[in-house]
Amino acid sequence: MYNIDIAMGLVRVTEAAALNGAKLMGRGDKNAADQAAVDGMEKAFNMMPIRGKVVIGEGEMDEAPMLYIGQKVGLWHEDMPKMDIAVDPVDGTVLIAKGLPNSIAVVAMGPEGSLLHAPDMYMKKIAVGAGAKGAIDINKSPKENIINVAKALGKDVTELTIIVQERERHNYIVEQAREVGARVKLFGEGDVAAILACGFENTGIDLMMGTGGAPEGVIAAAAIKCMGGEMQALLQPQNEKEIKRCISMGIDDVEKVLTIDDLVRTDDVYFAATALTDSDLLKGVVFSRNDIATTHSVVMRSKTGTIRFVETIHHINKSSLI
Repeated sequence: MYNIDIAMGLVRVTEAAALNGAKLMGRGDKNAADQAAVDGMEKAFNMMPIRGKVVIGEGEMDEAPMLYIGQKVGLWHEDMPKMDIAVDPVDGTVLIAKGLPNSIAVVAMGPEGSLLHAPDMYMKKIAVGAGAKGAIDINKSPKENIINVAKALGKDVTELTIIVQERERHNYIVEQAREVGARVKLFGEGDVAAILACGFENTGIDLMMGTGGAPEGVIAAAAIKCMGGEMQALLQPQNEKEIKRCISMGIDDVEKVLTIDDLVRTDDVYFAATALTDSDLLKGVVFSRNDIATTHSVVMRSKTGTIRFVETIHHINKSSLI
């Protein structure tokens, strides 16, 4: 009974975040949009039939009043499952503030102890969908990975599309991709949406490479695991303080290549996302007349391999979530 409730409950969580945050699209205030999404997400979480604890959230307790690391969420009845929760109420706060594409609300959830407690630092990542599983190696050059992924997918390299965040630190990836003739799609913010796009053939995205946030990496890994794809990662601590932070969170070897099973240590993880603005995979929130809004979401479970796309029409003045 709870499995069905959990999957659909997670969609309600990301829907609530997206509805609240999308109201502030294009207003130029990323913090206000993020806070609105956090408010909606927390309220929805507390209706779920789980004993949940946030392991990746908005920050430490003294940094964030809600959805902080260690916070308990859910109904917390004794017969309910204990769950690790990883949240990003708005992946792409700059995007929603500017009204740009690829801003989404995301949640990953697995049994207690299953999600890597990733510190808030940089993480190098490479990800592909199920068709190229086994073809990537984070220690190889971008050029080698592109050629190997193209072979695995039965594509000519010129037909392969890689997605890369437009940052100076990624110039070497773009240069090598262009050298071998691959197609390159650049994005500004929101690498969860970028990694998510790798798992679906209809997005036209085959491979994601680059360095971004470690917490977002764990959330994205949950999605890739649900889709049967592959992801590898390397933490990139910038100083001694960040190294000590890793150790304090139970990561003894900061130079270890993290496989998808290191990032998500369970075969029963859930992932849900609702778009605030249009993305490669999902349409953003649309507000209509008479307090009606439409959301587009995806929810997955790795144990069953189920992927559901959910289009929901909300009567906002009747909703208890916003």
